[in-house]
Amino acid sequence: MFERFGRLLHRRRKPLLILTALFAVLSGAYGAGVFGSLTPLGFQDPGSDSVRAAHIAEKAFPQRTPDAVIVYRDKDRTVDDPSFQRAVVRQLESLPKSEVTGYLDFWTTKMPAQVSHDRHATYVALNLHGSSEKAKEDAYEAVKDKIPAPGLETLQGGTVPTGHQASEKIERDLRTAEIISAPVLFLLLLVVFGGLTAAFLPLLVGVLSILGSMAVLRTIANITDVSVFAMSLVTILGLAVAIDYGLLIVSRYREELEAGYTGEEAIGRTLATAGRTVMVSGTTVAAALAGLTLFPSTFLKSMSYGGVAAVLLAVLFSLVALLALLAVMGPKVNAFPLRRKKAGRSAAGEGAWYRFGHGLMRRRWVVVVGAVGLLLTLALPFSKIEFGSINAQQLPSSSEGRQVFNAMEHDFDGDAVKFIDSLLVLKSDGTSKEQGAALKAYAERLGATEGATSARITGVEGTTARVSVTFDGNPVSTHARDLVNRLKEVPEPPGARAYFGGESAVYDDTLDALGETLPWMLLYIAVMTYLLLFLAFGSVLLPLKAIAMNMLSLTATFGVLVWIFQDGHLHNLLGFDPTGNIEPNMPIMLFALIFGLSMDYEVFLVSRMREQYDKSGDSTEAVATGLQSIGRLVVSAALLMCVPLAAIGMSEVLTIKLFGVGMVFAVLTDVLVVRILLGTAVMRLLGRAAWWAPAPLARFYDRFGIKETDMPTETDKRVPVTAG
Repeated sequence: MFERFGRLLHRRRKPLLILTALFAVLSGAYGAGVFGSLTPLGFQDPGSDSVRAAHIAEKAFPQRTPDAVIVYRDKDRTVDDPSFQRAVVRQLESLPKSEVTGYLDFWTTKMPAQVSHDRHATYVALNLHGSSEKAKEDAYEAVKDKIPAPGLETLQGGTVPTGHQASEKIERDLRTAEIISAPVLFLLLLVVFGGLTAAFLPLLVGVLSILGSMAVLRTIANITDVSVFAMSLVTILGLAVAIDYGLLIVSRYREELEAGYTGEEAIGRTLATAGRTVMVSGTTVAAALAGLTLFPSTFLKSMSYGGVAAVLLAVLFSLVALLALLAVMGPKVNAFPLRRKKAGRSAAGEGAWYRFGHGLMRRRWVVVVGAVGLLLTLALPFSKIEFGSINAQQLPSSSEGRQVFNAMEHDFDGDAVKFIDSLLVLKSDGTSKEQGAALKAYAERLGATEGATSARITGVEGTTARVSVTFDGNPVSTHARDLVNRLKEVPEPPGARAYFGGESAVYDDTLDALGETLPWMLLYIAVMTYLLLFLAFGSVLLPLKAIAMNMLSLTATFGVLVWIFQDGHLHNLLGFDPTGNIEPNMPIMLFALIFGLSMDYEVFLVSRMREQYDKSGDSTEAVATGLQSIGRLVVSAALLMCVPLAAIGMSEVLTIKLFGVGMVFAVLTDVLVVRILLGTAVMRLLGRAAWWAPAPLARFYDRFGIKETDMPTETDKRVPVTAG
């Protein structure tokens, strides 16, 4: 089937290239506006009680939870100076009511907490129009330039401004990463291919994948919320995976030319071998990322949308557009060589990778014990991971949102978000004598709960009431989460339903939602991966080996991330301020992505080993010759993938930096330690059993397996083709 499709593709190569060019122009024009369609955050469970509490509060008590916190400061005047007051109040009164639903300033509330310790600054709690994060961001975009007061230093922070600033910072960081990555990748591809023409082709696939993915994301964003963080995955993953696949396709096509195949034969054989590998690799990565849609948060769903689109488009353009272009170019793919090509090809039993593979297999127990010991040591810090929530600490100290966060922490007695609210839907009017007494008794029960310092009724509006609970400590700590759960156990007033809100409640609901869904995602990924790898390898043991080694690689990566980003090691070198915790959505997103990409390299390596095993029937020789044929290419692909990942690791947004650094470590560790060292040694330990399958499954694999194997040809002897 693959070879027939390759021959058809060769015959229709020019129309396919025209369609590809048209797609690039249209998707580029449409996808360019994707950032304006994305939401800034999306880390919460939209169906949780805490989100329900926020909606109730928005309708009944809109001034309680501010969308923006604006700090006004003057180094000479205090808030008691009438001119200070006039400057702030006039500016607030000028804000359009269509965008700003209300605000609370110190001169209205008389709350001492709204004045800094030195009385030279005050903050205003601002509420914006809109029922969704995207609507509120649009409202903020319309008024942000009208908020600064003349003659005063103005800092804009809080949930919506911080999210907006993060979006802008991510967009700039992604552009910088692309600018840095492109020339470095091209230079490395020149080294790998030794020619200008071939080096350009994988980059072309990457550009097409990114343009297409941006268009897909914008389309999805018109239907449902999509987090801005998805763009980081689309840009980096689209480029990295496309280069990997393009590298594999171009390399195999050049091999076929060297073997003497031309035209339809070379394209057909390339698609039937490397094309099959790319398809199963991309399907495995996409399947792993699709598991993120099981989670309720917009962030994880968005990463799934963007990641699946980027990977599948990379597969599509590698198998169609790239091969069509190769069909047009023919031997000119070797044009403009930068080095003299060595005559002939290494025979079996020759080559550094072949000797290296045999060396690893001779010392297999030493390699296994050493590699596993190293990975487990790196994984140790993972046992003490602490989770936290996304806030302004994700931004650099130079950003306004971060400066507001720091000011609220150090210059004011308290801020507007450290509380746990019980939002009550009552059976009757809360102002009645009966309900008033029930509410008072309920507040007393909440205040007497272990860990709470006080509780009081802070609002009654019709059949809605609010009781606010104060406590000491970090709002996103285990202590705060335990308090939320104890408060939920307190009996509500008769006939009432309580929904708990506030940062601590959001944190608790987020961890609950992730914990409930995680086992199902793990089961889904394990089953899908096993099935796909069986189709790739025809073995019942190799998929189990791959999954087990993946878990070692993943836990080692998470251990290193905890050591760096939670404990703060290397923070000066990497340029970030440690927060003492890790946002809980990030490890789950990284798990799906790293798991999928790890299988990429597993398929690349073991497919070639399977090809050699089908020829010789000697498992040890198959491992060594397979490593010789593709080992250098796999390491090159990993290094190339690390270039855009390292570039995004330079981001000033902590979450994006963690993503980039984590992915670089994961890819290098997985390829160099897990796949090359540990994988080779384990293959020798398994021996012929590595390729075993029960007879019915073996017959199924022979018929439907996705494997690299030489296609039968009519000509026994062929003359290698060069660029002329």
